[in-house]
Amino acid sequence: MSEQKKRTTGPGSRACIRCGTHNGLIRRYGLNICRKCFREVAPSMGFKKYR
Repeated sequence: MSEQKKRTTGPGSRACIRCGTHNGLIRRYGLNICRKCFREVAPSMGFKKYR
């Protein structure tokens, strides 16, 4: 089998730094973390709920 090339663009090129998924990735502010992990670690990062 041939090796796959490294993806440079598109959703497959980025993954959550915590769990490795490609779904629901939050890239804003350079977070690169999925929304599920973000909900777990947001308070410790200093984010607060608006409502």
